[in-house]
Amino acid sequence: MNEFLEPGMLVRNPSAPEWGIGQVQSRVGDRITVNFEHAGKQAIDGKRLQLFLVIPDQH
Repeated sequence: MNEFLEPGMLVRNPSAPEWGIGQVQSRVGDRITVNFEHAGKQAIDGKRLQLFLVIPDQH
């Protein structure tokens, strides 16, 4: 479900929008570690939650 994610990518958690934007720190199998701006470092089970990719503004 989140196989495309790599360290450095920006994501949002649709179940917790108040966490803000997070940066992927690592992905090992289905375990994804993300550092969110308002929630800190969180371990996400990629089998249970689809993270949304954030495309940085390129202006």
